[in-house]
Amino acid sequence: MIDLRSDTVTKPTPEMRKVMAEAEVGDDVFQEDPTVNKLESKVADLFGFESGLFVPSGTMANQLSVNVLTKPGFEVLIDETGHIFNYESTAAAHLSSVQLRPLAGTKGKLSADQLRDTVRGEHDWEPQTKVIAIENSTNKGGGCCYTENELSEICSFADSHDLFLHLDGARIWNAMTATETNPEFFGTVADTLSVCFSKGLGAPIGSMVLSSNENIKQARRMRKMWGGGMRQIGILAAAADYALEYHYPLLEDDHRRAAELASTIEECEGLSIDSSSVETNILIFDVKDESAESAIAKLGDRDIQLVPFGPKTLRATFHFEITDEDLKEVQTAFRELFD
Repeated sequence: MIDLRSDTVTKPTPEMRKVMAEAEVGDDVFQEDPTVNKLESKVADLFGFESGLFVPSGTMANQLSVNVLTKPGFEVLIDETGHIFNYESTAAAHLSSVQLRPLAGTKGKLSADQLRDTVRGEHDWEPQTKVIAIENSTNKGGGCCYTENELSEICSFADSHDLFLHLDGARIWNAMTATETNPEFFGTVADTLSVCFSKGLGAPIGSMVLSSNENIKQARRMRKMWGGGMRQIGILAAAADYALEYHYPLLEDDHRRAAELASTIEECEGLSIDSSSVETNILIFDVKDESAESAIAKLGDRDIQLVPFGPKTLRATFHFEITDEDLKEVQTAFRELFD
């Protein structure tokens, strides 16, 4: 089976399992797990933040970030395709009593121009806008990335309106690979950053919140309140650290394979794709004369798995378990099924 549903489907490699088994551990609620403490410090330093907090999931990382930047009744500006708005079970409203205001961006990205005239709170009857939440790379935007200039402009806009900036960096590793951005740059523009180890990097679990010492102190308390306090999690941190060290360099191949499949899709009469939007490991494309479900069923008969992303839209996501041989098999299937 060639599984292109997501980059979350990867399994720990034997080498990763070995470092997990050998990891030095302690009680993280007491902040006594040396392996996770080392990873938190390492990743915070990498991105230019004061502190980091290891958490079970990207959703928790995003929601902790929203929580420490807001108070009940505040408003968060976000692209209408953003993960926090679409895929986190209305958690911001439930956990932090804040309102998400979706805006129409471009390929999942917001610009400083699109943010103009969106800040509210001058009148008592208005919500008080306090946070801009952006995603890099974008999921529903097809893996598109922000440039440094775009991020700097949004940061300047946020500063001029006394807003905080949260960066959902679930696939920040892919974005850095595609744009060749130095990780420390993100610490200069974002107040909080979430990063994920279980997507492109292929660890079995884990994300991290990065921010100031004070924000991380508050996030640690909220993590415990929400049931996310963990004990001997060095075994998980060791997997994340291994993935960062050895799987991060593999992302370039994921991006190359995605671009090659995009070229094949362009050749297929029954498919449609904007190949110029393919920047990282994600492909979003349409089928012309059938439903997404029927196309997925046909691919399933060829032992190829994708996910529907709309009535006629499919998503394919590359990861380190997909080889060049797998790619050739997928290309052959696409030509035979959709020409």
